[in-house]
Amino acid sequence: MLLIEKLTNVKKLSSATGLVNVKKNSFFVDGHFPDQPVMPGVLIVEAFGQTAAALTAHGIDKSTYENKLVFLMGIEKARFRSPVIPDCKLLLDIEAIRSHGRVWKYKGKAYVNDKLMADAIWSATIVDKK
Repeated sequence: MLLIEKLTNVKKLSSATGLVNVKKNSFFVDGHFPDQPVMPGVLIVEAFGQTAAALTAHGIDKSTYENKLVFLMGIEKARFRSPVIPDCKLLLDIEAIRSHGRVWKYKGKAYVNDKLMADAIWSATIVDKK
């Protein structure tokens, strides 16, 4: 399930912006709250993670991530400030804070029309596929 549609403003291993087009017919908006479509917060965190993984893959040698998976290790200080309502463009500004071997730490902010919707700090690791 790929949520991000585009990666822009890439600064190698430093930062990038991901785009999620949240539409009324997106598979995830119908069932969350009947009669009140909204993008679930857990999927905003997933989109943060996908953007961070794309940023990292964009900057490292392909052999480092070929036949690998990225797993979320922890989420710190995730805050959801306003609901993300369909028919909007959710922009995810991601920054790599640090890395140690296969473990990376990131922070991100999610915006709709320049309004802060969510923010989080999280860590992830790259592991071998089995």
